[in-house]
Amino acid sequence: MTSSKTAVDFWFDPSCPWAWMTSRWIDEVAEHRDLDVTWHIMSLAVLNENNTDLPEQYRDFFPRALRYTRLVAAAAELHGQQIVKPLYDALGTRIHPGGSKDVDAVIAGALEEVGLPASFAAYSESEEFDPQMRASHFDGIDRVGQDVGTPVIAVNGTAFFGPVISPAPTGEVALTLWDGVVAAASYDGFFEIKRTRTREPIFN
Repeated sequence: MTSSKTAVDFWFDPSCPWAWMTSRWIDEVAEHRDLDVTWHIMSLAVLNENNTDLPEQYRDFFPRALRYTRLVAAAAELHGQQIVKPLYDALGTRIHPGGSKDVDAVIAGALEEVGLPASFAAYSESEEFDPQMRASHFDGIDRVGQDVGTPVIAVNGTAFFGPVISPAPTGEVALTLWDGVVAAASYDGFFEIKRTRTREPIFN
């Protein structure tokens, strides 16, 4: 018997506010559509590791972001896929609507929320699971090309960057957008729709 579920793969960097917005939209859609969502880590730091033209503000951002990606990668390896989304939610709530830039406080609070020991924070500064983190990152980014960012989503195997949205839609608007994305993903020749962003992430 063929499953009626729509397979969705979602690659995120916990530090990215745009990925956060899109993830909230996916959560909304999942309450009304039969989705099978798998959450994967990717890294803006890895994506930009060979970019020598970065603005100065990103030189502080990427080391902070890398700690979050390493933490999620370690959790996935040691505690399984089921911990990835709760840990992402716990981190993202503090980083984005919470507005915290205190990495140690964000990590401590998130670990406590998901029931992991405080000592687990050491993995955020460890390279132990970098091979797995990088493999997850490139699994997503290789599907869409290097000239994009996060989020990357795949719908029934067809992957693309985005959608980049603000604020995260709810109710019928969320479902209308989702149905449009599914329709676009159903056509193998679809590649890109884009316009310049005119607003910042709206978390409320």
